[in-house]
Amino acid sequence: MRSITSWQYWPEKKLHSRIWALAWPMMLSNITVPLLGLVDTAVIGHLPSPHYLGAVAVGSMIFTVIYWTFGFLRMGTTGMVAQASGREDGTAVRTLLAQSLILATVIGSLIILLRTPVTDLALRLMDPEVDVLGEAHAYAAIRAFGAPAMLCNYALLGWFVGNQNTRVPLVLLTVSNLINMLLNVFFVYGLGMHADGVALGSVIAEWSSLALGLWFVRRMLKDIPGQWLTGPLKRLRDYSEMFRVNRYLFVRTVILLLTLAFFTSQGAKQSTDILSANAVLLNFVMLISNALDGFAHATEALSGKVLGKGRREEFYRTVVSAAIWSLVSAMLLVVIFALGGNLIISMLTGIEAVRNEAAIYLPWLIVLPLIGVWSFLLDGVFIGTTQVKAMQNTMLFSVFCVFAPVWWLSQPLGNHGLWMALLSLFAARGASGAWVFWRISRRDTWRERG
Repeated sequence: MRSITSWQYWPEKKLHSRIWALAWPMMLSNITVPLLGLVDTAVIGHLPSPHYLGAVAVGSMIFTVIYWTFGFLRMGTTGMVAQASGREDGTAVRTLLAQSLILATVIGSLIILLRTPVTDLALRLMDPEVDVLGEAHAYAAIRAFGAPAMLCNYALLGWFVGNQNTRVPLVLLTVSNLINMLLNVFFVYGLGMHADGVALGSVIAEWSSLALGLWFVRRMLKDIPGQWLTGPLKRLRDYSEMFRVNRYLFVRTVILLLTLAFFTSQGAKQSTDILSANAVLLNFVMLISNALDGFAHATEALSGKVLGKGRREEFYRTVVSAAIWSLVSAMLLVVIFALGGNLIISMLTGIEAVRNEAAIYLPWLIVLPLIGVWSFLLDGVFIGTTQVKAMQNTMLFSVFCVFAPVWWLSQPLGNHGLWMALLSLFAARGASGAWVFWRISRRDTWRERG
């Protein structure tokens, strides 16, 4: 094939518009998530004892890790549905939806059944103070009952994005978070509940979001020709493609979570101030992720669809368009962090020692958008084209062949070495992902199974 830098693949103006039409709703959706965390903190943080806030923090962390682990239900569904949509195979679009929901329900039900041993293990590992322990158990015992709904919501989000509809996910996440916020205020201040009230609010919001999402599904399917088939839902072998895709995504996600946990633990070993400063600076990483993920989601949806149609030139134009806007966004984040980074730190913490410590390591965050942008973009390409084995392998390579050696060699640098290792992880993911992209493009094997 010709070089991807060829004018043959320069995107038309309307393609830029399509990228933005898909990207901006996901960006706004991502903003609602940290807002919910702020409201939860404000509500529970005004109770007379700090152990309630600690219990919510510990309990919510347990379920954040659990749900992140099963994030493949969103990513895997997106790529397969996008390609089915490109083939105009409405029957496959329906089958993939049903299979994803069944898989999510099974996993969610297992979480409910295993809630007690899982919670006990997690709390033993986190080792909170005794007065936090009881409230955290109460929070987790209730929150687990939202697992089937939450994981089904992941499947629905992936299905909507795969069908090039990112406005419904924006509505679902906004409505869910608003319901959650209002119920938290009602249960805590109106009914005098504590951590259990916050958990109950989350569970009701998750089931409400699922009900609304299924209503939107019903509306959308009226415009998608096809039929429901029960056979592929009953035979285990018909789930083989879904298991294949999700297996690689599962390994990739677990490795990433373990790496971030290792990063946090290494900061904790240095000092409490460094641990707190790193926690503040990780909010910058989340901001970068939330901003650039919008274009990654757009790339997932469009690349999968055009590849399903067999339009390779349009596929490369889509990647180039998404790359342009991802780079522009990354440069904008660099400017924002360079000019207002210290102000953002001051907004996140009022502790002077933590502010000063975070300011020392801020330069690493200033350059991170330009280093990390390529890993986010290429993840979107690989998800849309279901080249998920490449995602797994590039993550394994980046963690064990780059992150770990860099961390080991840079230990004398202290926390600077830790941040250097994290940036090297993003750089390695981008570089190895670019190499895989080039290799697949050269061989023209995008439609082969990754």
